[in-house]
Parts: sequence; C-alpha cells; structure tokens
Amino acid sequence: MDAPLYAKSGHQGTAMSLAPLAHVLYSRVMQHNPANPHWPNRDRFILSNGHASILQYSMLYLAGYGLELDDIKAFRQWDSATPGHPEVGHTAGVEVTTGPLGQGFANAVGMALAERHLRGRFGDGAMHHHTFVVAGDGCLMEGISHEAASLAGHQRLGGLVCIYDDNHITIDGDTNLTYSDDVVARFTSYGWHVEQLGEVADDLDALEAGIRRAMAVTDKPSLLVLRSHIGYPSPDLTDRHEAHGNPFNAEQVGRTKAVMGIPDEPFWAPAELVAAYRSSCAERGAQAQAAWDASFASSGANLAEWNACWASTGLPGWADALPTYEQGEKIATRVAIEKAFNASLASVPGLVAGAADLTGNTGTKLAGQIAMTPEHPEGRQVYYGVREFAMGAAMVGMALHGGVRPVGSTFFVFSDYVRPAVRLAALSEAACTFVFTHDSVAVGEDGPTHQPVEHLAALRAMPNLHVVRPSDANETVRLTKTLLSSQNRDTNALILTRQDIPVLSGEAAQASERDATRGGYVVRAGDKPVATVFATGSEVHVALDAAVNLEAAGISVRVVALPCWKCFDEQPHE
Repeated sequence: MDAPLYAKSGHQGTAMSLAPLAHVLYSRVMQHNPANPHWPNRDRFILSNGHASILQYSMLYLAGYGLELDDIKAFRQWDSATPGHPEVGHTAGVEVTTGPLGQGFANAVGMALAERHLRGRFGDGAMHHHTFVVAGDGCLMEGISHEAASLAGHQRLGGLVCIYDDNHITIDGDTNLTYSDDVVARFTSYGWHVEQLGEVADDLDALEAGIRRAMAVTDKPSLLVLRSHIGYPSPDLTDRHEAHGNPFNAEQVGRTKAVMGIPDEPFWAPAELVAAYRSSCAERGAQAQAAWDASFASSGANLAEWNACWASTGLPGWADALPTYEQGEKIATRVAIEKAFNASLASVPGLVAGAADLTGNTGTKLAGQIAMTPEHPEGRQVYYGVREFAMGAAMVGMALHGGVRPVGSTFFVFSDYVRPAVRLAALSEAACTFVFTHDSVAVGEDGPTHQPVEHLAALRAMPNLHVVRPSDANETVRLTKTLLSSQNRDTNALILTRQDIPVLSGEAAQASERDATRGGYVVRAGDKPVATVFATGSEVHVALDAAVNLEAAGISVRVVALPCWKCFDEQPHE
C-alpha cells in the first residue's frame, strides 16, 4: 500500500490480495536462487497481470534480489529499479516484460515449451523445472489467452502452472458487466488440468498444497482458480473496483494497517524479519542450485551443444556450411532463408523454427526434423497453428527462457496479428527472428486483404527492432549469419519475397558482400549522378534496371540499397 501512496500512482489492490500466494511461491515452492538469478534450471515466475508489479518487487526485496527499501520508495519513478510494470533486464528476478494483459500468460507457454524441449534434448538431469504464471480476469479476456491456452493444452505442457486470480473486478467494475465465461469448462476443453481452490487466498498451507498438486500433473498444463478479494484486508475498499488502480489515501492505509496489527508508519519492514526472510531464501536457493550442479555434472549432456544453445549461437565454424548463389541466378529470398536455416541446423543446436500454419510457404521447413510434440519434445520443428499472436509471444518466452533461438513465420500482411508480441520482443531485447514473406506487389492476385502496403513502414517505426529486407539470396544468407552470431541478441524481422529475384552481380554483388551488414550501401555508383534512388528488398533489382534505362537516356543516377535502416543508423558518421 505504501509504495503506490508514495508514488501517487499504482495498483495495490491485486498485490494485497495475492501477497500470501506470492509468499508461498517464493518462500516454500519455487526453486530459485537470489544469489544467482540466471542459473538455467530455476523455476520461472511470470506476473502476467503486470500492473500489480509492487507485489513482485516486494517479494524480490524480501527474498534478497538486490532491491532495497529505497527502491520500493522509488516505485514508478524515473530511472528506478521498480518501474510501473516489470521489465526484464532492468530488475533482477524479473523474467519477462509484462503489462499488455495476456502476453505474460503466452510468454509462460513459450517458457514451458523451451524447458520441455531442452529436457528432451539434454535429459532430466540437465533441465527440469516449472513455469509459474499469475494471471487475472483481464489476461483471460484478451484473445491471446485463448490462442496460447489452446496451444499449451495441445502440447500437454505439464511443467506449466497458472494461478488465475479470480477477484471478479476490472477497472470498469464487477466482471458481471462484461464477463460470464465458464473458465473451468473453457480450460478443461483445451486439455488443461483445472482445480478450483476456492476461498483460500489467505490460507498458506492450502495454497501450497494446491500448487504442489498441480506440479505433480505431468501430462497437462494446470490452471488453479483462486477466488481472491481485491484490496483485502482493507475495511474500506475490499472487493471494490476502486482498489484496482487508485492508490489508497493515507487514512485508508492506516485503517488497513490497524486491521493487520502493524504500526501505521510508511514502509515498515523490521530488519530482523527481512534478514530472516533473505537468509531462508538464500539457503534454499543455494541448496537447489547445488543439487542441480551435481545433477548436471552427471547428466552426460553434450557440453559443446549445451553452451552453444545458451549462448544463442553456433558451434565453432558453424557458418562454413552456409550456401552461396551464382551471380545472375534467380531465387526467392524465402527459399534462400530456408536453405540457410537447414545448412545451420547441425551446428546451431538452439535453432528451432516454425510458422503459423505456413511452414512450407515461408521458408521455415526444417529438413529431416520431427515436430515438437509431447511424444517428441526434442523436435525442432514447431507447428503453432493459425495463432500468429500466440506464436510471437511464445517465441519471446522461449528466447527469454534461454537455450532456444526461436524463428517464427507468417505472411507479411499478417504482421498485423503478431505485432504486439514483436513490439514486446524488441522492448525486451529477446533474440527472436520473425520471418515475414510474400512481401511485395507480386502477391497482388490474392487481393487487397493479402497485399502488404503499410506494413514495412509500421515495423520500421518500432523501436529496437531490426527490420531486414535483403536485396538478394546471398544477402539473405549473409544477414542470417549476422543474426545468428553470438554478438547478436536483437529482435529481427526478415522481410522476404515469394517471387524469384535476381542474385546481384558485378559491382552490386561486391558492394553487397562488403557493406550489406552495415545496413546501407551504394549498390551502383553512377557517373556524376544527378539523383539517388533508394530501394530495399525486391525493389533493388527494379531500381538497378531503372538506372540502366535512365543512363541510356543520358541521365545518371546512384542506387542505394538499405536492407536494414536500424543497422545503418547505428554506423559511425563517417
């Protein structure tokens, strides 16, 4: 209550009602080590309803992840370690960036997929943990939750446990205004194990027992429906929608503290209590990691492949097998990327690829690879079904889990459907590669619904995203090499052609080989040019043809290719 009051902004109601649950997870259930927040086999915790961030920050403070009371006091302030919503890479112990409701839930599905995949590849001794996600009514109303829950149920992700905070409240008021889903029936139909925990939000032992029952289910993801009361134990605002996003005033905070039997002073945290909490978490964490260290040492896991997976790159010399194409040959860049991925498979062990029901159309069909299924979790071909948004958010979860380098694809026009996940991937600096094909006017016969026009500008406007539209097949391969290098942890969107386009030749080929990875280069210098033509992707060869025609008419132009505007912008001025 104190941090939102101090900030004059924030969401304390959900955090208050879920404090016992968070306490049980962090102090009794989860295997986590505050001294090493990134050890591979830790349990993952995701707060999908990220507006309740003060709940997670309170637990990270108590558990000893590096937050102190001054950080809690700086809640929602500029440059603080406790921003308004959890941000991965900014606050130790935060696994994903959450805020847009439902995406954290879908990220958790991706994390559970990554865990099970690595377990299938390297064995139980190397990887075996759970993914816990807390979600609210808003998360389950958002359409992405339907896509992601369906995918998780089909994949039978036994390592995934979702606790649904069934508090009956949204910003507008009681959920009966907008929401009458039978959540139990819905998730049961998806193939989930579902248990209604009932009115146990303040019963620590009942919460722990319910969570452990869910953890024991190995062939289905689990949903635990927890009936909580937002704002509890406030005598003024329990079960009131005002408790959601409006900070309690000082008098309301004081009356609540009186009910709790604690002093009415801001940020009350007895030193001996905090020290005991941290000591307990440190001891449990050290034991959990030591047990895993021993388990991993005897697991027989291939260390070279394991390290390459976690470094998100290839084995030494991995790029030597990448294909090259003859000058003047014609090949679609979607075909070039597929050949590049297939050439990389044996030596880039973390690479997994899939599509939203367009695997064979978008260059992400992996030769000789089996599908990732419950029976074959080690499979590297992921079939996401017609679920673009869930695919993108699951990829973010996979990448941020670590050990997996996900590639996912669809037609470029459907970037509209996956865009929110691409944005959070870029914001999170998740090493995801989104492949978008059928990018130009050459798909016009499909009609305006399948004709991408504004999409390139829309993606280029997105901060932190490398939008890469290669000029030919060789450039596609060259840029793929950059994307899969150990130095590259960026989010990338590859914009590729369906139609065959010429492989650059002569001066253009030399320029591409020398400078394409800079993001922009002069593809044809011209003789005392009077104008410069800029082009990307499938328009580069059209621009070159136009330059030849103009030159025949006595007009010299320079042609510049800009395969990646962001890469070019990052170059030194000279």
